[in-house]
Amino acid sequence: MVVTSRLRIPPGELTERFSRSSGPGGQGVNTADSRVELSFDVARSPAVPDDLRARLLDRLERRLVDGVLTLAASEHRTQLANRRAARERLASVLRDAAAPPPPRRRPTRPTRGSQERRLAAKKRRGETKRGRGSARDD
Repeated sequence: MVVTSRLRIPPGELTERFSRSSGPGGQGVNTADSRVELSFDVARSPAVPDDLRARLLDRLERRLVDGVLTLAASEHRTQLANRRAARERLASVLRDAAAPPPPRRRPTRPTRGSQERRLAAKKRRGETKRGRGSARDD
């Protein structure tokens, strides 16, 4: 399975478990094992480069149990469709986690014009609110 140009997972490293799925299925819902749990050992897989492994483990730490990422798919009626959905979801999760960090933001200062416009708008708003008070006769 191709995740990124640097990360390709051999099929032998994926573990699938099947169980009965809830939801639609008619008469076969109680007999067919259409739910799929797909597991991938991120921490010990030789297919993951070491520098990428550190990033994946850091970004996926909440989803991992002992270094293993497990996804379940049961939205389809057939086991084959759920297997396909689980693999696509696994690739998507790993692709998002493997993405390089975004570039750091360079701090900038607001322009003089934007500061003046902001203050002018505050003054106008204050005048509007001040005009709403009850009229006093002095």
